[in-house]
Amino acid sequence: YQRRVRGASMFSKGVALRQVLKRASLIQARCLADGWRSDVEEVKAIALGDDPPFSTIVDYYFNKAAPYAEDAIRGSIKARMPTEIRDRLVSGVLSDLKPCNSVLSLSFPLRRDNGEIVTVHGYRAQHSQHRTPCKGGMRFSDEVQEDEVKALAKLMTYKCAVCDVPFGGAKAGIKIEPRDFSDMELEKITRRFTVELAKKGFLGPGIDVPAPDMGTGEREMSWMADTYKNTIGVCDLNSHACVTGKPIVMGGIHGRTSATGRGVYHSTNIFVEDPEYMEMVGLVPGLSGKTCILQGFGNVGLHTARYFHRAGAKIIGVIEWDGTIYNPSGIDPKALEDWKLEHGTIRGFPGATATDEDLLEGECDILLPCAKEKVITEENAHKIKARVIAEGANGP
Repeated sequence: YQRRVRGASMFSKGVALRQVLKRASLIQARCLADGWRSDVEEVKAIALGDDPPFSTIVDYYFNKAAPYAEDAIRGSIKARMPTEIRDRLVSGVLSDLKPCNSVLSLSFPLRRDNGEIVTVHGYRAQHSQHRTPCKGGMRFSDEVQEDEVKALAKLMTYKCAVCDVPFGGAKAGIKIEPRDFSDMELEKITRRFTVELAKKGFLGPGIDVPAPDMGTGEREMSWMADTYKNTIGVCDLNSHACVTGKPIVMGGIHGRTSATGRGVYHSTNIFVEDPEYMEMVGLVPGLSGKTCILQGFGNVGLHTARYFHRAGAKIIGVIEWDGTIYNPSGIDPKALEDWKLEHGTIRGFPGATATDEDLLEGECDILLPCAKEKVITEENAHKIKARVIAEGANGP
């Protein structure tokens, strides 16, 4: 515009401005018409590059799935409208599903037991409120970052939608290594984070309901429920419904602790029992006798191993953050759980041998990644020898 109007009359300046604004509106209209397709090539280039952001990987797979969803949504619209308007409506709905609706990033001070003051960083992402409350876990990890929280919130929406569970997706994370903090310090962090979430509309029954995730459990959920009940939710009869995964005495339910591992077992068993699928990978139907390698021996990994063990499968290897153990004859999950509870680690477990081998690439029938995201990458995917990969983590 500046180039075109230099030295021109006021009338010609007005004409030039209108032309520039018209061109800009056309560009904007074209972007709106493209809808969810507007960034397909850009997202693809980043997602297929080196070490892409987790949320970009999620968007890449969203873009691959969207054309199928687009046809289904278009066919479900009963209202009479021009085809062009219908197409724009469908594209707009899918475009609205890609970004997170709300993302909260906050910091607060913590006075540690030794008097030192440190700054704690936390995040909560609400991906979609198309169904409420928003639902998603809260993790404690020194690898937590905003991009990761946004990606996990998106995945939560899609998982709920696939199963027709009436929640929108959300996720929270606090960037700490819980092993480096005392129980008192963890309680201070959890309670302060709870108050900050509640004050800003990111916590409450019917609004946003966290759950346990990596580094958290019943204890942290009880702290959150108690804090909410005695602050923002003091007059709310259902205040304890602000979180799930609580202890039984606070309104939790039996079976919640092992639910994720049980889900991994049942979903895998459906496929393993199918003769057609097993013929495709060269295995006989049934879990009995199958060899499994497990990554992660936290809540999800432990209960996954227990259910697979009961079904007759053999857990021949376990990968943890501080070591890897292997026993071709099988590892007893209960004995390993007892050892870890007593010693705080799987290292030294007498029922298996320590190994430096990368067991993600080890020989087995079923690989169970139950730790964290982005562990199977372009660099190691072709080296994995497992016939079946059953995902227990989010986006491994």
